[in-house]
Amino acid sequence: MNRTTVVSIIMRVVLGIIFVFHAVDKFQMGLGNVEAWFTSLGIPGFVAYVVAVIEFVGGIMLILGLFTRYVSAVFVIVLIGAIMTAKLSVGLLGNGQMAGYELDLGFILISLYLIVAERTPLSIDHFISSKRSR
Repeated sequence: MNRTTVVSIIMRVVLGIIFVFHAVDKFQMGLGNVEAWFTSLGIPGFVAYVVAVIEFVGGIMLILGLFTRYVSAVFVIVLIGAIMTAKLSVGLLGNGQMAGYELDLGFILISLYLIVAERTPLSIDHFISSKRSR
């Protein structure tokens, strides 16, 4: 494995862990509270449940390296939605009460990289593709 491969694996796993933690945070604060916050932003409340599940299941899938490209594409959509609905108005660095969207941009860039990157070893995607090529 070369350095680029190692860094790709680290990026995939760490991004997955971050999304799992975001989902767990939503579950711990209560999805009803998250739903109310989404509604206050003008987003339909059920989207809070959808986002929490996407973050949790998608994060686990990234950690395992399963459907990495598709999960990363969904994360790009979720992150753009978060920027457009909740964070754009507070600016790049936030307003002292709420974080800005600088971290979301970083996550989008990592997700975009994972969409176009080669499949890495230590992933289910790699295992599946190597089985198919045999």
